[in-house]
Amino acid sequence: MVGPSIDVVGVGNAIVDVIAEVGHAFIDDHELVKNSMTLIDLDRANELEVAMPSGITASGGSAANTMVGVAGFGGVAAYLGLVAADDLGEAFRSDLRAAGVGFDVPGKVDGLPTARCLIQVTPDAQRTLNTYLGVSAHLSPDEIDEALVASASHLYCEGYLWDMEPAKAGIRHAMDVAARAGRTVSLTLSDSFCVNRHRDEWRELIVDRVDVAFGNADEFRALYEVDDLAHAADAVAGDVDVAFVTLGKAGSLVVSGSDRIRVVADELDHGVVDTTGAGDLYASGVLTGLSRGASLERAARLGSIAAAEIIGHLGARPEADLAAIAEQILS
Repeated sequence: MVGPSIDVVGVGNAIVDVIAEVGHAFIDDHELVKNSMTLIDLDRANELEVAMPSGITASGGSAANTMVGVAGFGGVAAYLGLVAADDLGEAFRSDLRAAGVGFDVPGKVDGLPTARCLIQVTPDAQRTLNTYLGVSAHLSPDEIDEALVASASHLYCEGYLWDMEPAKAGIRHAMDVAARAGRTVSLTLSDSFCVNRHRDEWRELIVDRVDVAFGNADEFRALYEVDDLAHAADAVAGDVDVAFVTLGKAGSLVVSGSDRIRVVADELDHGVVDTTGAGDLYASGVLTGLSRGASLERAARLGSIAAAEIIGHLGARPEADLAAIAEQILS
């Protein structure tokens, strides 16, 4: 069997983020569900975008953010996702490539536009996401580059993508390709609302196809319909090889068989500005570590460092050298 030539390939919704800081009243006035991800149609997206104050626009999407983080650690990352042949699609492609992530899926013509996520960040640094999926949700098995998937040490799949039948088929196909090549398959639960929508399918998917699971404590509790994290940890330990559970300020918990490894949250010299992408960047550190043979604890520390960097500024892409920060902290 040929060994991997790249570290991680991510599969997810290719989305352009529009991020703005708003007051709590904006959330109430526009009847938004705070600190969650809500799927919206194109008319609602246009309405919210007009109402939002000026902010920043950048390529986003959960798995894409993670791949940028892998590249920021010096890893080799590639991405599979759909964009349209429009201005937003080209901006997404340019941003991802500029960050050092391979992205060669051609833009779709004469169809739905590129996806966008309107993100409102409130003064408590919490983010509310309203996502128009556009063409991104139609990633099918035909768009899965089998050679690329088989060449990566790890396949990382985004739970947010699991909302359309073509995308479900695409994810299953990518997971099967990775498994046949002897690679590691990861799934991120993405959001408690996603878990509640897809619980039965995901429980089956995790048992059959997933080696490593990512999520926060609420998401794992929702997945197994339990109130106690310890019970959720015991349940997921029976379904996957490893689970990485983020705990916010309390750090993270690594679950592997009977082992429970607590990892502290790293803190950098800044306050918390925006929690957007914290889970995505945590996964980037973990995946980079695992792909380079790090222990579970060290991989989780790399995740903690990446999450600490991302919450110190607006946006879900790192602004500092993750590899240099990690070397300074862990040396």
